[in-house]
Amino acid sequence: MRKISRRHQENQKKTKNIVFTNKAEAIQILKETATAKFVESVELHANLNIDPKYADQQLRTTVTLPHGVGKSIKIAVLTNDSNIAEAESAGADIVGNNELIDQISQGNIDFDLLIATPDMMPKLAKLGRVLGPKGLMPSPKSGTVSTTLTETLADFKKGKFEYKADKTGVVHVNFGKSSFTDTQLIENLQALHQSIEQNRPSGVKGKYFKNMFICTSMGPSIQLALDIFE
Repeated sequence: MRKISRRHQENQKKTKNIVFTNKAEAIQILKETATAKFVESVELHANLNIDPKYADQQLRTTVTLPHGVGKSIKIAVLTNDSNIAEAESAGADIVGNNELIDQISQGNIDFDLLIATPDMMPKLAKLGRVLGPKGLMPSPKSGTVSTTLTETLADFKKGKFEYKADKTGVVHVNFGKSSFTDTQLIENLQALHQSIEQNRPSGVKGKYFKNMFICTSMGPSIQLALDIFE
């Protein structure tokens, strides 16, 4: 049997069977229990009263948190020749068309996000089996199919990202790093909760949130009261 470390035991004592009703207190405990020897990611896990197998109970949207999530991403843009200069000047890390499609088809994926103009989507269809499993297939819903490349790139460079509920109706989202200030984490958490609330699927009946927990990569789960944001 694996021995539970003293650090883990001490962290559990601070959170076990406690439902936090104050955001500042919850974030304080979150940071106190982030005791790994590296900067940990900070996560929200929200269990929603939805059944994603029904179209009107699916949650998939984008959000830009006020302080980002502490991670820079490499963005590729797939577009025609007339838009290449715009994409490059707007900060795209990789820009191309047919040659980029060839690289992707060969498994050469050296980017974290792919943005495409609508005219390139028919050519991308054949790459669904490559991009789909990695969550990289551009889609209008995620904002990654766009005719306004400068604006779209600016949004994603600021930290805009997509999140969705998994097949069990749970949202798992990073909202910062343990090195962020308490205020930054609180404001990011509030913005994320507001985004989930505002994108409530039309098919939800009754209460929307079942329960909510926050944690760091290696830390214990910290349960939040459902009315903590009121």
